[in-house]
Amino acid sequence: MAHWPPPCRVKEPAVPIVRKLRHAVRRTLRPRVDLSHPARSPLGSAVVNCVVYEGGVRHPVACPADEALRRVRRSGRGFVWLGLHEPSAEELAGFAELFGLHPLAVEDAVTAHQRPKVERYEEMLFAVFKTCGYVEHEQLTATSEVVDTGEIMIFTGADFVITVRHGSHGSLGPLREALEAEPDQLAKGPAAVLHAIADQVVDNYLLVADAVQHDIDAVETAVFSEQAGRGDAGRIYQLKRELMEFKRAVAPLSRPLDNLATRPSAPVGPEFQPYFRDVSEHLARTTDQIASFDALLDSVLQAHLAQVTVAQNEDMRKITAWAAVIAVPTMVCGMYGMNFDYMPELRWTYGYPFVVGLMATACFVIHRGFRRNGWL
Repeated sequence: MAHWPPPCRVKEPAVPIVRKLRHAVRRTLRPRVDLSHPARSPLGSAVVNCVVYEGGVRHPVACPADEALRRVRRSGRGFVWLGLHEPSAEELAGFAELFGLHPLAVEDAVTAHQRPKVERYEEMLFAVFKTCGYVEHEQLTATSEVVDTGEIMIFTGADFVITVRHGSHGSLGPLREALEAEPDQLAKGPAAVLHAIADQVVDNYLLVADAVQHDIDAVETAVFSEQAGRGDAGRIYQLKRELMEFKRAVAPLSRPLDNLATRPSAPVGPEFQPYFRDVSEHLARTTDQIASFDALLDSVLQAHLAQVTVAQNEDMRKITAWAAVIAVPTMVCGMYGMNFDYMPELRWTYGYPFVVGLMATACFVIHRGFRRNGWL
């Protein structure tokens, strides 16, 4: 909430007020997380949801994973979508044996902190996506967190999809409901779920990039304003660090998506090439934005350092000019402070005011010269 200053203080500039309005609008327009899809089961299990889909329609009766898989393979239709959140090695080992998951992929899904990738294991695909979320803050500081990351691992087989989430954001509940509202798309099988998740992750990248741009605009405005301070370097550096974390989540995903768009294989067929090509184009747009942000921050940092150097030079010129002004009376007073019997005008009645006037005139002339040349 904005706090208006008392009348005796200087009025707050317009830029912070506009920034707060942008934050308020962004909070209002951001889609809300559906709380009917908890991150973890109330019983403490890693299983968030286990659903059978036949012909793109959700089976009304919920059942354990083993029973759901038997039902699908017995009928030869549909697939199982199993959602997990931060499972332990023991929990995931049981599902790995049930669904026939590759041990290397299972190890990656448990450890997390993986590089975005898509790997093929015979008839199964294992994909790792980095999820990103923008951390709201009233004002960017040298310690502000801007981008928060998590992970989604996806095992995609001929008749199953297993999603493993790590992190506090990136809920797939709203996505599941959106897919269930389009049974024709969901009827295309597990590949449709893989595409929908990739599309949502990349679309979130675009939202984060737009939000980060507001921070960059605010920093740029502050650096080139009259109230620019030397502490802006810390904010710029922190923003570059957060941008680097964002880049590590986005950039490695480019080649895996290109492979899905150009070299499809089971369980992702050629009919999904246009879909993944569209996601790849959106990712390329985000990558270009990040590259331009990084270059812009480099320029802003260089401009800020140049401003600091100019300010230091101006301070040194002022100090030097005042030292030159003070040097004249210092020299004259130093001469008259010597213990000599014969000094100029020492016995003259008007000697004191004459010397004081001479020092004042010399200081005035030197000061006027420095002012004329812009040093003072």
